[in-house]
Amino acid sequence: MFKEFEKRLISSIILILITLLVVLEGKTFFYIFLFIAFIISSYEWFKMIKRFDIKIFGILFLFFSFYSAFYFRDQNLEGFLLIILICVSTDIGGYIFGNLFKGPKLTKISPKKTQSGMIGGFVLSLIISSIFVLQYSNDIYIDQNLIENDLKFVILILLISSVSQVGDLIISYFKRSSKIKNTGNIIPGHGGLLDRIDGMIFVFPFVYLVTAFSIIIKL
Repeated sequence: MFKEFEKRLISSIILILITLLVVLEGKTFFYIFLFIAFIISSYEWFKMIKRFDIKIFGILFLFFSFYSAFYFRDQNLEGFLLIILICVSTDIGGYIFGNLFKGPKLTKISPKKTQSGMIGGFVLSLIISSIFVLQYSNDIYIDQNLIENDLKFVILILLISSVSQVGDLIISYFKRSSKIKNTGNIIPGHGGLLDRIDGMIFVFPFVYLVTAFSIIIKL
């Protein structure tokens, strides 16, 4: 377990550093990075799925997902980073808690997922998000009334974390259906790019739609 965790941790740190460097360096670099990530993830999806109609639907969804990421980076840098942090901390919290406490399985779709891992994802995402918002609450794209209301803020983070975990399960379902362990092998300890961003590709469209229809204000 330790060797696997060490490999995942090193890969995660490298990916986070590269992402932060590209995001903070400027929009042009980020757009190029986003385009390359879209091409890689689309290739992994196309290779994994057998049915042509699902292939096409998945590519269209990925396009919308990456557009949503493009939109948030363009609108507000801190808001974009918050979403990334929630997804990453959800994934790390799920992995750590799941391996430490184990316990009942979450679903047959992904046998390694446990209820303790799900709770761990929620807990760590709340902790990391709270620390981040305390630093950038004046600049964050979320309405200030939402930030000042602890209950609404907690609900928001839990919703995003939930969508991230559901996204993970959806990609796991397709991997299981295709009888493969990973969508690729470009990231040590993680597999393919889709294995790494499976939660994010569902979170960005979710937050985009919620924001677009102003539902977030009514939570």
